Amino acid sequence: MRRIFSNPVTALAAGLCLRLFFVLKLPADSGDSELYEQLAANWLRHGCYGLELNGALQPVNVRMPGYPAYLAMVYWLTGRTGAAARLAVMLGQIALDLLGCLVIAQLAKVLAEVAGVREPTALRKVWLAALWLAALCPFTANYSAVPLTEVFAVLLTALGCCLLVASVRLVKEPSFRMPKTHARLSRGVEFTALGAGFVVGAGTLFRPEAPLLLAAGFAVIAWQLATRGIWKRIASTGAAMALGLLGPLIPWGVRNQITLNQTQLLAPKNSNLPGELIPYGFMAWEKTWLYRMKDSYLSAWKLDEESIDADTLPARAFDTPEEKQRVAMILQSYNDDLTLTKEEDNAFASLARERTARYPLRTYIGLPALRAATMWFSPRIELLPVSGNVFPLVQSWLEDRIDQCVTVGVFLLNVTYVGLGVWGGVKLWRSSRTARPAVIFMALFAVVRTVFLTTVETPEPRYVLECFPALIALGALALGRRREVQPANA
Repeated sequence: MRRIFSNPVTALAAGLCLRLFFVLKLPADSGDSELYEQLAANWLRHGCYGLELNGALQPVNVRMPGYPAYLAMVYWLTGRTGAAARLAVMLGQIALDLLGCLVIAQLAKVLAEVAGVREPTALRKVWLAALWLAALCPFTANYSAVPLTEVFAVLLTALGCCLLVASVRLVKEPSFRMPKTHARLSRGVEFTALGAGFVVGAGTLFRPEAPLLLAAGFAVIAWQLATRGIWKRIASTGAAMALGLLGPLIPWGVRNQITLNQTQLLAPKNSNLPGELIPYGFMAWEKTWLYRMKDSYLSAWKLDEESIDADTLPARAFDTPEEKQRVAMILQSYNDDLTLTKEEDNAFASLARERTARYPLRTYIGLPALRAATMWFSPRIELLPVSGNVFPLVQSWLEDRIDQCVTVGVFLLNVTYVGLGVWGGVKLWRSSRTARPAVIFMALFAVVRTVFLTTVETPEPRYVLECFPALIALGALALGRRREVQPANA
């Protein structure tokens, strides 16, 4: 039995079964799914990366082209589009997600090597533990069953982490400090930085915030080089990363310049269509009270599509009864034609300024902290047919025991994965000085990404899934026995 579970094929088979379960029993979609499918279908049929707007097909840059390109390829291979091709799309994502599991396992092995582990048996145990953790992680696996970018984002983030950890490791190699006598090896950091930049550039074609990973890696490498006084290598490493990053993005930027007359390498921050009003005031007002994904269904995701009722909004959206009355009046005007006007948006902006001036710590510290906690520790049931209601405990238990048990169980499993990652990072930090820069890099990436995501209008838990490759890799080290990670102070 032990030999069976020590076989990586068994882990991959278990991961395959889990993903097939989600695809066959719990397939899902989101508001973005249909948008991606329309972009892909128009691209394949008409050669135009665009949408039907005002009765005509118009080129847009509302989303990065990576995922629509994948969908278009599947459509071309299967001869089907949209919902008819979703099974093929999801099966392809299963294969890519399992490949991501192997990359995460390799990341754990690289971390163990950085920590000074050289014994093949010990390295294999760490690799296998990471493979099992990744293969059985439901939070990444269930995104195989939905047409969204998460599978690609997790895979490319894991690969980028591998290359950046390798770059961090190369800074401490003797050959790196003696470029005259080891000319070939001395350029290892630049080569791995170039590769990391290219992988992150490819990831940016799926998620525009992907360069945050590269920024975290460059900050740590630059710090290492600065402490050694090797200033020139900071510039060359940064140039290598930038060159790699721009490689996949330049064709997209050229297309935007030629087709849209816009010098833009990324999708618009607010995903707005041409001529569409960006509701800055409405979003600023939401940021003074919204921190849970479920609240987005009450306001943000209804805007310009459904009516919004002030009575359905949580009490924290209003500081006084008078303020609630003002919001109700603005929403009543909006509900007449379900289109937010500039005047209504300005009224929300005024409310946002007043609420922020009244409680600045709430807007700038309290709510961002709550958004971060929500994204990291929510039950992650957004793709499951579960309500997610835990409180009040007795009432939820009496209404639907299975529902509450699933919600609590998934929440505890999420806490377990996060806890393992933190434990592994602490263990690696204490056990090896040479591994500390790698730990700093992954912690910095998680912090920078989380802080950035707290500024996003709707705090969806899926946005931190790109941090799970690092959590799982570190968690595999946490599960290793003490003798498998020995101090390495060189």
